[in-house]
Formats: sequence, C-alpha cells, structure tokens
Amino acid sequence: MRLVKGFILAMAGLFIMITLVSLLIPSRVVVSRGVEVNATAAKVFAEINNLRNWQHWHPVFKNDSSKVSYSNSSCEWESNGKKNKFLITADSAQRVTISLEREGENAVTNYISVLPLSDSNRVQVEWRAVNKLKWYPWEKFYGIFIERFSGPGYEDALNGLKGYVEAR
Repeated sequence: MRLVKGFILAMAGLFIMITLVSLLIPSRVVVSRGVEVNATAAKVFAEINNLRNWQHWHPVFKNDSSKVSYSNSSCEWESNGKKNKFLITADSAQRVTISLEREGENAVTNYISVLPLSDSNRVQVEWRAVNKLKWYPWEKFYGIFIERFSGPGYEDALNGLKGYVEAR
C-alpha cells in the first residue's frame, strides 16, 4: 500500500512539474519563410490574393486527389478525413491575411507579405504562420516542434509560387 501511495504521489508531482514548466513556454508560435521572386509586386500579389490561383503553385491544391470547393474569399477541401478551410480575412496593398481552419485543431493565422526590393522587378515574399496554443502541457511541448513540421510546407508553397510566377 505504501508503494502504491508513493507511486501516485510521484506521478502527481511529475504532472504538476510538467504543467508548471509548460506554462513558461510561449503560447504563440510563429513560423516564417521567405523567398525572392523575379516579378513585379502586382503580379505576385494577384496570385496570392485569389485562392483560385493557388491551384497553380500551392502543393495542396496541385494534388489532383484533393477536391477543392471555392466561394468568394474562401475554399474548402478534405485531407486525411478532416475538413480544411482557407479564409481570406483581410488584404491590403502588400499583405494578405488568411485563416486556416481544420476540424479539431486551433486556427492558424497566415500572413503573406509582398515587399518590393530595391530594383523594381524583384520582390520578397514572406509567409508567416501564427499558431496560438492552449495551456495544455502536451500542446505547449508540441509548439516547440511546429516549425520542423510545418516550415517545409510553407517553403514548398513559396518555391512553387516563385516557379510559377517567374515562368509566366
């Protein structure tokens, strides 16, 4: 009986310690990628501001198996048995704000900025994804690895955009 009590107290203490350490981890994680594109800002912005154009360069939409349905400023598709939705929430002269919503997961706010470089025929395109995490310890510790999981996907999308825009 004494051994069982000790085990339960040790497990409770470990859980409390893990929870307290997780509270020190930020609840907002930003993943950022960028690419230089040899095109005008207007040409690049026209591609990112219209979700229907994403089928030309974004890996998710280039895949024939994904059925995408579009409305005015949003699109929906299904992958791995979950519904996904991109929704353009704001746009300005240099930046588009897009919310990625997936069933059972936190929404991810994406900012795609098009910044002209010193010469007029090149721009810097930056994709920033802001993930807001809940206080749960497992979610906070997952936040440490978000960049490794999602970063390459943003990089592939930007490289697809660069290749498509420069080829046109």
